[in-house]
Amino acid sequence: MDSHYWPLYGLRLRTPRLELRLPDIPRLDELAAAAADGVHDPAEMPFSNPWTDAPPEERGRSSFQHVLHTIAEWRPEQWTLSLAVLHEGTVIGRQDLLATDFAVTREAETGSWLGAAHQGKGLGTEMRAAVAHLAFEGLGARSVTSGAMVENGRSLGVSRRLGYRPDGLSVVAVRGEARTLQRLRLDRAAWEEHRTTPVEITGLEPCRPLFGTV
Repeated sequence: MDSHYWPLYGLRLRTPRLELRLPDIPRLDELAAAAADGVHDPAEMPFSNPWTDAPPEERGRSSFQHVLHTIAEWRPEQWTLSLAVLHEGTVIGRQDLLATDFAVTREAETGSWLGAAHQGKGLGTEMRAAVAHLAFEGLGARSVTSGAMVENGRSLGVSRRLGYRPDGLSVVAVRGEARTLQRLRLDRAAWEEHRTTPVEITGLEPCRPLFGTV
């Protein structure tokens, strides 16, 4: 598609096994289908916003709408980049990078989900490594933050492998119960020390004004 007026459609992050890109409508429909197929055991809730409690059709539709919403609401002062994650040409999940006043703070936040059928293969680490590379190498970030429920061992393991350090605890209400969220922070020095995944970025230059880095 012609990405002249929205150059983010031309941005690509590539790792040995993955490609991350802002999805066009056909890819967005695939992303919605991946969400509808399931992200985690229904008995668990790894997210502070329990969006996956919705029935499959509604879950897919909300995922579709979320990405369109991030595009419609994008401002250089506040943005959310919601990337479809492709493995062998198939959309398997979503990786977000978001920030407020990035030009001043040089701090961004990550969030993600991966289809249940694709978990346990190291792909979650690879996709997070891709956006960490975009943040630090591509956009000049000083730090990247994340968070996970204290019992979410998989997500916390990804963070440890990439060099994130604990950054305090928060108590959040999920499904009417108090849950403890472990905040995490990755600074540039720790990212440099732990980076092992090669990442290629293409199509970034025309996007810089949208990120507030020009």
